[in-house]
Amino acid sequence: MSAQLETLARTVRVAARALGRAGLVHAYGHCSARIDAASFLVAPSRPLGLVRPGERCTVVPLDGDLPEGVLPEVRVHREIYRRRPDVGGVARIQPPKLMSLSVLGRTPLARHGFGAYFHPQPPLWDDPLLLRSDVQARRLAEQLGDARAIVMRGNGAVTAGQSLQAAVVLAWYLEDAARVELDCLSAAAHTLPTCLSEEQSAVRATWDGRLLERMWDYLTAGDAELD
Repeated sequence: MSAQLETLARTVRVAARALGRAGLVHAYGHCSARIDAASFLVAPSRPLGLVRPGERCTVVPLDGDLPEGVLPEVRVHREIYRRRPDVGGVARIQPPKLMSLSVLGRTPLARHGFGAYFHPQPPLWDDPLLLRSDVQARRLAEQLGDARAIVMRGNGAVTAGQSLQAAVVLAWYLEDAARVELDCLSAAAHTLPTCLSEEQSAVRATWDGRLLERMWDYLTAGDAELD
């Protein structure tokens, strides 16, 4: 493995463990980073929080079959990378608050700063079954469109960022938006929750001021493969 690819693999492993520590995945979930226009690198096929320093990641081509041992749902990553040249990282997650919200047939509205990144709200993939076919993966990627995330009813979510670091940060933002949405639903009988306007969200959903880097540092603090 080249030095450049090994550096990317380290990022994938660090991201995997960060998702695990943050409670955004459990025994299930996966993450990946784009290598180039023809391939991406996916985390080991094991609980992400248990990925070991130096453990081998797998190169997956955008064309052809999934490599042996790669989880079936990684085909979703492949379809997103095919359709979205702007995407450099994908995270498949199961955050608990978002899971609860999704079974209500809802996704979080842009009610606070972190929700602004998904304005007006993430699309809902209204199918609770596992994604184990290319047809399903293509349809989900098509429904994702240009959005940063798609919520899967009773089955977690997928985030797509310009880098894997961004996809991980967006996963945390999405879960926090779900927390706020559930709190608003519980209080709705007493007061009407507010939402950010399209203009407010456009201004608020920024990475200026090292917003991405600071959250990435927070989520990866203490990782064994970081200096």
